[in-house]
Amino acid sequence: MKQKLQFAFRYEASQTDNKTSVIAITSITTEDSKKYVLLEADRYVSRHLALTKTEAYKRVKKSLSQRGQERTIWITCTEEMLQTYFDEDDNLMFNDLYLKEIKETDVVETTQKSESQLNLKNISERFMIEKFVCKFSNAKQWIETFENECVRFEINKDTTKIEILRLFLDKSCTDWHSATLKSLKIEAGWSEWKNKFLDSFADKGWSTGMYAIFYKYKEGSLMEYAIRKEKLLLDMDENIGTKSLVTLIAAGLPEFIRNRIDPEKCETSTRLLHEINKCENLVNNKSLFKKREQKDDNRKYIEGKKPCKNCQNLNKGTRFHPEQSCWFKKEGKENKMIGSNSVLEVSLSEETKNE
Repeated sequence: MKQKLQFAFRYEASQTDNKTSVIAITSITTEDSKKYVLLEADRYVSRHLALTKTEAYKRVKKSLSQRGQERTIWITCTEEMLQTYFDEDDNLMFNDLYLKEIKETDVVETTQKSESQLNLKNISERFMIEKFVCKFSNAKQWIETFENECVRFEINKDTTKIEILRLFLDKSCTDWHSATLKSLKIEAGWSEWKNKFLDSFADKGWSTGMYAIFYKYKEGSLMEYAIRKEKLLLDMDENIGTKSLVTLIAAGLPEFIRNRIDPEKCETSTRLLHEINKCENLVNNKSLFKKREQKDDNRKYIEGKKPCKNCQNLNKGTRFHPEQSCWFKKEGKENKMIGSNSVLEVSLSEETKNE
């Protein structure tokens, strides 16, 4: 009669690379209901070549597609498997090392511990939430999103939530977690931690909203600016109106870019992003962008200066210079103006007005 072994498989992250998923063997059970575990280095099926050749394993491999999934099946041992997993006296082994037998209670504790470590280790990849940055994040909105993610992954224990919270705090906020851990202890309820979090980081002034509203494009990619601005505005108010959202994003664009975008085509922020993307090449041309900026700066400088009232009263044109240094203020100076730099100044002033 051929011998059978029951293998418990789990699809999880590799210990050497979090981005890689692998199939691990969490336990092996014999036909007399004795359960064994492998050494940590021998858990992955890539080391069990005889097992991977069986049709049963190939079907298991197809059945595991998401991390955390498990399958437990009986597999009839091939001759190669018998040599791999049994010695001459039918003792269970692997790579000439005898396996450790465990009791069912030990299995439960080990599994729970393994799952807890796995969750804490990979939670940042599985949660759809960014780290909390106290300077720019909306604390109330962020903590609500965090709680929703905990519900989605069925994380109900308060102590687990508190441990996971630390993984999503920016470096500047981890000191707060350490200090709170000393004052409240991890045994405190989640509601106490949440209230402490909001008391510490909730925006009680205008800074977060003002930063989001006045955030504008300076350099680099237009799309990166637009996406960042949209996130800041939604962090400020997730119920912000679509029209307001589009208008505020557009307000932070350079004027010559904004003038190229038809507002009628931008009913939503998605459409606005589409139109902004078309203008990306305009800011990539740095010389063109600098030239426009310089022109805008020159115009603002000229517009900011007051014209000389003496020249206006004497019908000498619009000139931008201090009144006390005006040549026409002194008698007999009119003739000296011919050929002077002031003639050129009038010409430049008139050209500026006609632009």
